[in-house]
Amino acid sequence: MSISSSPPDARIAPQVTVEHGITRVDPYTWMRNKANPEVITHLNAENAYAEAMTVDLKPLREQLYNEFLGRLVEDDSTVPWMGEDGWTYWSETKKGQDYPVLLRKRDDVLQVVLDENELASGHDYLSVTNIAISPSGALVAWLQDTTGAEHATLTIRDIASGKQVDEPIDDVAAFDLAWLDDKTVFYLRFDQANRPDRVYRHAIGTSHVDDVIVAEEGDERFWVGVNRLSDGAGVVIPIESTLTSEVRFIPAGEEASEPVAVLPRTEGIEYDVDHHGDRFLVRINDSGDNFRLVEVADDRLGQLGRELVPHDPAVYLTGVSSFQDSIVLSERRGGYTALELLDPNSLDRRIVPLPEQVATIGVNGGNEVYDAPFVRINYMSPVTPTQTVDINFDDLEWNVRKQREVPGWDGSKYAVTRVMIPARDGVMIPVSISHLADIPLDGSSPMLLYGYGAYGSSMNPYFSSTRPSLIDRGVVYAVAHVRGGGEMGRHWYDSGKFHEKQNTFTDFIDVAEGLIQKGWVDPGRIAIEGGSAGGLLIGAVLNMRPDLWRVANASVPFVDVVSTMLDPTIPLTVGEYEEWGNPADPAFYKTMLSYSPYDNVGPKPYPAILVTAGLNDPRVQYWEPTKWVAKLRDHTTSAADTSPILQRTNMGAGHGGASGRYARYREIAWEDAFLLNQLGLN
Repeated sequence: MSISSSPPDARIAPQVTVEHGITRVDPYTWMRNKANPEVITHLNAENAYAEAMTVDLKPLREQLYNEFLGRLVEDDSTVPWMGEDGWTYWSETKKGQDYPVLLRKRDDVLQVVLDENELASGHDYLSVTNIAISPSGALVAWLQDTTGAEHATLTIRDIASGKQVDEPIDDVAAFDLAWLDDKTVFYLRFDQANRPDRVYRHAIGTSHVDDVIVAEEGDERFWVGVNRLSDGAGVVIPIESTLTSEVRFIPAGEEASEPVAVLPRTEGIEYDVDHHGDRFLVRINDSGDNFRLVEVADDRLGQLGRELVPHDPAVYLTGVSSFQDSIVLSERRGGYTALELLDPNSLDRRIVPLPEQVATIGVNGGNEVYDAPFVRINYMSPVTPTQTVDINFDDLEWNVRKQREVPGWDGSKYAVTRVMIPARDGVMIPVSISHLADIPLDGSSPMLLYGYGAYGSSMNPYFSSTRPSLIDRGVVYAVAHVRGGGEMGRHWYDSGKFHEKQNTFTDFIDVAEGLIQKGWVDPGRIAIEGGSAGGLLIGAVLNMRPDLWRVANASVPFVDVVSTMLDPTIPLTVGEYEEWGNPADPAFYKTMLSYSPYDNVGPKPYPAILVTAGLNDPRVQYWEPTKWVAKLRDHTTSAADTSPILQRTNMGAGHGGASGRYARYREIAWEDAFLLNQLGLN
């Protein structure tokens, strides 16, 4: 590894704060000012240093990138789906193009709905976050973000002519978009803290300055959204915090009406809805943390009606999709995803059987025909490339419409298993493991251990076309399903947040030690990886047990927990109180301080660490990883040539990194090359 460059010299300017009688000294607060040229100079210097320290890995990066491309069918298309307008839609990607083209056909008429490559021209970054077709099929509306900051432009176009309708609407939240009819579209705007707090109604043919606010939420814990119901009965406006929710309804044909709550807001109660016939289907956690399904009649809004699916402590009801002839229940059973079909009349239930245990099934986005006789789903596993499948309601027959083509793929070369590792308090932690089928499982192979553990999000087994480049080189890939996620039900989430957040970190450490004890990997041969809130996990365990890890990859990591949560002006902070706690409370402050990666950096032999950031990231501000890296270098007792600490910042992107598929592959190749090198596999 080249050492032709020295680490950037980060200026130290201590800032002292006192909270709840506890003094904190932050040497790098100055890095928060993006307008300061010194900050940009420092980030560019970090990028240059990272490149200089890994210049010898360029051939490996190129090799990995070419391997990724070798598993990619560059000319590809999705399975066509029928829109409610009678047109057949599909998306195509072409060789050399980063972005898809949305097309449609009816009879012999072929039309281009939206070419994202055209939209990307002149931009380093593009994310089309939502595309919505008007009910008649005449108009397409979309949201495009060209910075990664999640502030988008709403554009509406007549599909047949390709002509723009009305003027573009700027500074729109890059999230939800919904048509009520061909005359009315709803969108969201942010408050000063980057929280979507308002829903606007735009009437086609008018200026956006005349757009009307139809819902506004003043409580900073809550986000607003907007969605069209499956059966076209109208539009709903979800208003949600982490722990409480409310849904308001605007019926079709009544665009000027005030939205009405399906159920009143009750602190600590969450619910969401779909619609079927003359009733709302309401998924609600009022009688248990795993949710149940009840109905609310259209003419009795605000009143719970008949129970359709009772609460089950062993089954986590995670979603509901409405069709004329069936109600599709998305669930988690024993840590795995599952689908169950509910007869809307008899309430009989049938579980959809799966061909593999360690796999993921979920409802596809191409279910736009309410009276369809099937549900379209996505199915995959670590060894089965993604399948698009239509499951018939009458006999549960699988009609595989497409399996992702992966040139040269042979799933029989690989093995997938799940093991249970005891945590220090006796709770069993699931671990999903993928590896070469013929590799000796004697501890001699290095391991990449991945974790997240926050927001109740589940790390489902999925197929990756880049991961085989690690596994083929002998890496055992493991996912620790630690508490704080939702894999084992809602209680799994609740037992890894607030004052129990430490469980997330100790679970991860206990999994690593358990895998060592079981002979899966030898000490000193473990790489670890996590991003965003998973980056917090990585930062915490690096402080707690730096000796356990050979190398770490922390992507856009949330590591300066205390500083961020103390500042309500930072985007999204207040809404995070229900995930981490409010540090104005001394008890929560002390809990956060006990695990905050930035605050707990000390003189330790840290392993090699790669940290990535996005300059325009609105979720984890770039300064968190930047400050952390500088502080780690100040304190590590390891040598920079054997255990380098590197940072790469994408200067034109946000939380998700590069937007184009080729650029994204380049980023993954860079990160994987660093990990492989540190594991001795280059």
